[in-house]
Amino acid sequence: MRIRILGSGAGGGFPQWNCNCANCRAVRAGEPGFSARTQSSLAVSANGRDWVLFNASPDLRQQIAASPALAPSEQDGVRASPIKAVVVTNGDVDHVAGLLNLREAQPFTVHGARRVLDVLAANKIFNVLAPAYVAREELLLGASLAIHGAGVDLGLSVEAFPVAGKIALWLEDAFAANYGSAEGDTLGLKITETASAKSFFYIPGCAGLDAGLAARLAGAELVMFDGTLWHENEMIEQGLLGKTGTRMGHINMSGADGSIEAFSKLDVARKIFVHINNSNPVLNAFSPERAEAEAAGWEIGEDGMEIAL
Repeated sequence: MRIRILGSGAGGGFPQWNCNCANCRAVRAGEPGFSARTQSSLAVSANGRDWVLFNASPDLRQQIAASPALAPSEQDGVRASPIKAVVVTNGDVDHVAGLLNLREAQPFTVHGARRVLDVLAANKIFNVLAPAYVAREELLLGASLAIHGAGVDLGLSVEAFPVAGKIALWLEDAFAANYGSAEGDTLGLKITETASAKSFFYIPGCAGLDAGLAARLAGAELVMFDGTLWHENEMIEQGLLGKTGTRMGHINMSGADGSIEAFSKLDVARKIFVHINNSNPVLNAFSPERAEAEAAGWEIGEDGMEIAL
C-alpha cells in the first residue's frame, strides 16, 4: 500500500494568504527550517495505478500537479484520471472544496458520512459533479466498506468511526448546543489494504482521545493524526483568532491532556502529525517544540511525504 501526503497544513495552508505571523513571514522569506504546506489531503493506492483521495482540499489541483502518479498516463485516452474515489472525513471547507477541482465529467465515487453527503446535496455548486459520472456513497459508522470507483475494485476498505469534534465552521448554529454538532460530523478512518490486511489510521481532525479511541489505536502500525495546534491558546496569544483549540474542535499536541501525552501509552509504531496550523511552532524544524515532539516519537508531516506499508 502506497500512501502520499498531498497536503499537511490546516485550513489556509502555510503560509496562509493573509497571515503575517512569525511562521508565515519565515516561510515566505525562505528561512532554514520552514517548509511551505498545502491544505490537508492524502492519497492512497493498493496497486500504484488507481488512487483514493482522503479529503479534497482547496489546493487539490496544485497537489495533483505535484504528484505524477495522479496524472493520466501516456497510455490513457484524452479524458482519464487514476483518481477513482474520494473519502471525506468531515464537511470542513478545507476538506470538501477541492471536489470542485474534479469536475469535467470524470467518473469517480465520493464517500462520506450521511450528514456530510446531505450538505453536499444541499449546495448546488457541487452539482458540477454530475450524478451520471460521480456516485455518492454513505460511510456507515462502524462498518468496513470496500472502496470502489469508476467500476474498479480498488483493493482498499475503509472503516469510519466518530471521533470527538464539531460541525464545520461554516455550518455552525450559534444558538444550538455545541453549535449543532452531531455524530458523524468528524470521522476517523481505518484504511486497510485487502490483499495484505495491512492497515493504518487517518484522523486529521479530533478534539480528544477518549478511552474508546485510545483502545482502537493501541498497537497500530501507523497513525496520521490531528496536529493543528501546539497549545490551547496559541491563536489568541499570537493575535490571530480569538478561539482556543477546544473551541475550534482540535486537541492540542502539548500538555497533560494533549495528544503527545495520550499517545505515549498506546504503543503506536509510527505517528505522524498532519493538518498543522500556520501558528504551530513545530513548523520550525529548529524549535524546542519540534524537538519535544520528535523526542516523543512523532514525525511532522510534510507535503509529498510517502509511506509504504
